Amino acid sequence: MSAWNLAEAEQYIRENTLDNEDFIDADESRKIALLNVALRTLRRVFRDIEEFPDEAVYLFAARLGSAYNDTMVQAQRGVSSFGIDGINFTFMDWTRRDFADFIPDEVYDMLGKQRRRALYTTL
Repeated sequence: MSAWNLAEAEQYIRENTLDNEDFIDADESRKIALLNVALRTLRRVFRDIEEFPDEAVYLFAARLGSAYNDTMVQAQRGVSSFGIDGINFTFMDWTRRDFADFIPDEVYDMLGKQRRRALYTTL
């Protein structure tokens, strides 16, 4: 994968996102993994794009960091609730989701793409 400039990635994430603690507090190998997974997912979803702006990867990596933090990873693994020492967590939407589901709308905008959303109709 790419040789990431972690200082640049962290600065961009710190200055351009609100939910950034999970990325910023991660160790170096975790940050690299988040950036690699973000880039690999963008390449899979947007096969027609050859080069992705680093900023798009940074934003997506920050979102993955919060989606796959120590607590939320349980929901991604299909756990609907769990408790530790009297503190209980219940996830409203605990179905397993694809990495692509976490691509921020801002990344779609940066790439000039529209998010495909399901429309529900009742008869």
